[in-house]
Amino acid sequence: MLFGSLLGGAAAIIAQPEIVIKIAGGSVLDFNSAYKGVMTALTTKTEVLTNNADLNQLFTAKGMEGMLSTIWLIICAMVFGGVMDAIGALARISQALLNLFHTTFGLFASTVLSCLAINVTASDQYLAIVIPGKMYSQAFKEKGLHPVNLSRTLEDTGTVTSALIPWNTCGAYQAGVLGVATGEYFIYAIFNWLSPFTTLLFAGLGIRIKKLTSNK
Repeated sequence: MLFGSLLGGAAAIIAQPEIVIKIAGGSVLDFNSAYKGVMTALTTKTEVLTNNADLNQLFTAKGMEGMLSTIWLIICAMVFGGVMDAIGALARISQALLNLFHTTFGLFASTVLSCLAINVTASDQYLAIVIPGKMYSQAFKEKGLHPVNLSRTLEDTGTVTSALIPWNTCGAYQAGVLGVATGEYFIYAIFNWLSPFTTLLFAGLGIRIKKLTSNK
């Protein structure tokens, strides 16, 4: 994000120097006006007025200031998730789910439920990927399943469902950027909520389940 912001600032200076000068409140483009214009656009509310009302709305932004409420929520979610991981609560949840199943389909189902549970309780997508990934890597090997199956299951559940949970870092960020509550776009995010069911369907039917092969 930092690298992209810096590239965006550099592109603005090169391609639209007059707008950078206007935002900075200067008269010529020099180091001070360029720095002030870019930093102002990144951090606070800026407006570029035109003769078109629609363009005026498009060219109005709040920078980092407009995302602070979402950023606070993301920070709190990450701290909460870190505490849950440190005290071993996430591992206990995953282990309890693992003990419920003993078949290949059960292993996939346990992984899916673990990703969903951690997305809901820890409020962070990365924890929902890393924790189950560590928990089930050995179990998948013992079942003779290639690690690609675990990787795909983590992606199909831990990654895509995070945007459907309002207090998850992904759900909070997207709701803040789009200005649409997660509950409102939930039903339209068909890929996100259908993906875990597809994973379980493929696991139950044995479709594209890659097995480990021994090298002789």
